[in-house]
Amino acid sequence: MKHTALYGSHIKPNCDYCSNNTTPDLSPTCAVNCEINEDGICKKFVYDPLMRTPKKRPALAKFTKEDFEI
Repeated sequence: MKHTALYGSHIKPNCDYCSNNTTPDLSPTCAVNCEINEDGICKKFVYDPLMRTPKKRPALAKFTKEDFEI
């Protein structure tokens, strides 16, 4: 899968969202048995946007009736 501008062109390799990850819910297990070097770069990394978990939304602010009075 090619990186697009939608996801950014500089995605840091992470086993949590690699398409070669066979166990996304548990600790990552590589399907191609690739080792990560000291810099944290995997040669077989293939970005899969569906493996990412979205960030939580911030809590909504609590408003009172007085906040909307002029």
